[in-house]
Amino acid sequence: MLFSESFQMALTSLYANKMRSLLTMLGIIIGVAAVIALVSVGMGVRSNVTSSIASLGSNMLIISPGASQKGGVRGAAGSRKTLKYDDAKAIEQKVKNIDYVSPTVSSSYQVVYGNNNWNTSVQGVTPELLSIRSLSISNGSFITENDLSKRQRVAVIGTTVAENLFEDKNPVGQNIRINNQPFKVVGLLESKGQSSMGQDQDDMIYIPLTTAMERMLGITYVQSINVQVSDATKMDQVQDEIETLLRQRHHLAAAHKEDDFTVRNLTSLMETVSQSTSMLTLLLGAIAGISLLVGGIGIMNIMMVSVTERTREIGIRKALGATFLNIMTQFLIESMVIGIIGGIIGIGVGCAASEIIARVAGFTTVITWAPILVSFLFSVGIGLFFGIYPARKAARLDPIEALRYE
Repeated sequence: MLFSESFQMALTSLYANKMRSLLTMLGIIIGVAAVIALVSVGMGVRSNVTSSIASLGSNMLIISPGASQKGGVRGAAGSRKTLKYDDAKAIEQKVKNIDYVSPTVSSSYQVVYGNNNWNTSVQGVTPELLSIRSLSISNGSFITENDLSKRQRVAVIGTTVAENLFEDKNPVGQNIRINNQPFKVVGLLESKGQSSMGQDQDDMIYIPLTTAMERMLGITYVQSINVQVSDATKMDQVQDEIETLLRQRHHLAAAHKEDDFTVRNLTSLMETVSQSTSMLTLLLGAIAGISLLVGGIGIMNIMMVSVTERTREIGIRKALGATFLNIMTQFLIESMVIGIIGGIIGIGVGCAASEIIARVAGFTTVITWAPILVSFLFSVGIGLFFGIYPARKAARLDPIEALRYE
């Protein structure tokens, strides 16, 4: 019996029992669709988190005031005022393999222009932040060293702030009031859109760090220091040098004294997060894959019923010369066709489900070829594996007993 003839007979048999065939495929369809949809969600989570970390800058170290929590014990009171602007300058001057250092402070303020007002985040920064965060100026200029040294009341605003305060008007050169203090807009940033965590990156105002510290907040410390390392392979070395320098500057030379600062390595953090989200994606795919096994059991069940129903037909074919291999091939092809058709439909349903999740939930999903190919091959393999026993049972039937079967 030719393979093409067996394939055609399999399709005819499935078409003759359309509803039963569809219900049999349902397990495979749901399994494949679930694998694709859940893996796309898992990969979306991974993409979101890694892009969120990457948006802070490449090869980044972030220094925060206060000791890291160990054993549930917090840093001492007042430890959040331990970083100074001079610490940032010392790091820039004394630690090698560093491209940029940018200390920052931030707070939320009401911003007013004419009859319009808007509540937004205001960050005090240095000119280096432009390079660290890969910001682009669409109009005007960014904060300069002159602005920093003279504590100028100048501001660079994001597009969201510009739209709410100025509408269609060019904001550069206009005067706004931040917390009732006058500032001149010197630059407009290009839009960066929402971050992967849903935060509007354009809803931001940048002012000189010295202006923010002395004229707005009235503080003598900084809230964080961003350090961009020139070479990713030297991240750990630079981190150790920064920790040693800050311990010296903060008079923590004694071994028993805890750090009053925390240095976070974003590259290591990204690797850890990537590993965790990969495990999450694998777990989601494995859970969804269980439904494929259930679908395979359904295929075996229906093929067993089909063998019983077609016992007399099998007897006639064997009496006419059909061999053990012919009968095996016919029933294996039928079970594989169920897996193939179910897998193809499942791919379409899974991709559609992934798109629906992305649009309805406002969540990023990532569809790749790997889960599609693996789930499809698995569905075909399931059809083949669970079709072997019914096919063997059909092929081993005694033709005389089969012909006498009512």
